Amino acid sequence: MAHARRDPPASWLTRPGPLRVPEVTVFFWVIKGLSTAMGEATSDFLVHTIAPVVAVLLGFGAFVTALGFQFRRGRYSAWTYWFAVTMVGTFGTMAADVLHVGLGVPYVVSTVLYAVVLAVVFIAWYWTEHTLSIHAIDTPRREAFYWAAVVATFAMGTALGDLTATTIGLGYLPSAVLFAGVIAIPAIGFRFFAWNGVFSFWFAYVVTRPLGASIADGLGKPKDVSGLGLGDGWVALAFGVLIFVLVWYLAATRRDVQGQPAPRAAGATRVVARYRAQVRPR
Repeated sequence: MAHARRDPPASWLTRPGPLRVPEVTVFFWVIKGLSTAMGEATSDFLVHTIAPVVAVLLGFGAFVTALGFQFRRGRYSAWTYWFAVTMVGTFGTMAADVLHVGLGVPYVVSTVLYAVVLAVVFIAWYWTEHTLSIHAIDTPRREAFYWAAVVATFAMGTALGDLTATTIGLGYLPSAVLFAGVIAIPAIGFRFFAWNGVFSFWFAYVVTRPLGASIADGLGKPKDVSGLGLGDGWVALAFGVLIFVLVWYLAATRRDVQGQPAPRAAGATRVVARYRAQVRPR
C-alpha cells in the first residue's frame, strides 16, 4: 500500500509565522529617512562626547539588544521594529566610521567593501529563500537575512555619503540634494515604467541612508565643514522626537501592519497593489 509522501518538519528557523516587517507606505519611507539621519547624528554625538571605544561598545550593545527584542516578538510590532532600525542606523554608522577613522580605510574602499558585503547577503538570501521580498519575511531565517541586508545598507550608505561630501568635496547639503535626485529614480521607474518592485524597493532603501546621513551632517556639522552648525546632539534629539511621534501613531492605528485594510487614495491603492503582486513569492 502506497503511503503519501510527507515533507520533513520545518525547524524553528524556517517555520512560517506572522509577517515580521511593516507594509511599505509613506510612513515607512519617512521614518526610515528620519532613522538614518538620527543614527548618523547620534553616532557622531556619542563618539565626540565619550571615549570612542566606549561609544562603539554601547552602540553594539544597543544594536544587539534591539534585534533581540525584535526576534523575540516573532511578529511585526511598530515599537520593536523601529527601535531596531534606529539602533542599526547608529551602529551601522559606527561600523563605517571605525574603518575610516580608526583604521584609515579610504571612503572609496569602505564603500566598495560594504557594497560587496551587501551583494553577498542578497545572493545568499535569494539562493536560500528564492525571494528578497519583504512581503515574504515570515520566518526567523528570512528575517535574519533581512536585518543582515539592512545593516549592510546602513554601513555602505554612511561610507557613500561621506565619500561624496568629503572625498569628492560636494559638501553635506549638496550631497543630500544629489541623493534626493537619485532616490527619485526607482520611484519614477516603478511608478511609470513598471520596474520590478523588489529591485525598486531595495534601490530606494539603500539610497535613504546616504540621503539621511547627508541631511543630518548638513544640519549638525560646523559651518567651516559645510554644515549649519546646529550640533549633532540637537539634530539627533529632533529627529528622535519625530520618529517617536510617528511610531506612536502607527502603533495606535496599526495602519502599517501588512494585511490590515487602510484608507488610501485610488492611485496609491493601485501602486501598492501592483507592488505586492510583483514581490509576493509564488
